[in-house]
Amino acid sequence: MSLFAALSIAGSGMSAESQRLAAVASNLANADSAIDSASAPYRAREVVFQAVAPTDAGAGPARVGMAGVRVAGIVESPAPPRTVYDPGSSFADANGYVQMPNVDPIEEMVNMISAQQDYQADLEAFNAAKTLALRTLAI
Repeated sequence: MSLFAALSIAGSGMSAESQRLAAVASNLANADSAIDSASAPYRAREVVFQAVAPTDAGAGPARVGMAGVRVAGIVESPAPPRTVYDPGSSFADANGYVQMPNVDPIEEMVNMISAQQDYQADLEAFNAAKTLALRTLAI
């Protein structure tokens, strides 16, 4: 495996994890957003990763025979929205219920910590490969 392949693999992981962090931030920002009964509430977004196989054409790591990762898409969570009884809200329906987003803040915090740790691991791998490349050039 070349050092450039290691850089490419770690870079693809960092890119994917940054998109995951962006989705978590969006979910947390909209966790308590209420809307009127005529509109659908915000739905939590989840990032779907896909491995880049060595046989796939076009991707950076695949050209050198190594696998990487990419974001296959961002999907909305299939979980139903939360229903909160709040008859005094201007967003309540005729029965006094408000439709709230299906975002679980605790789950999102766990996702955020996991994404941060994965990003950090990719960054350390990237820096290790970069250091090796620089030492090779110094020789």
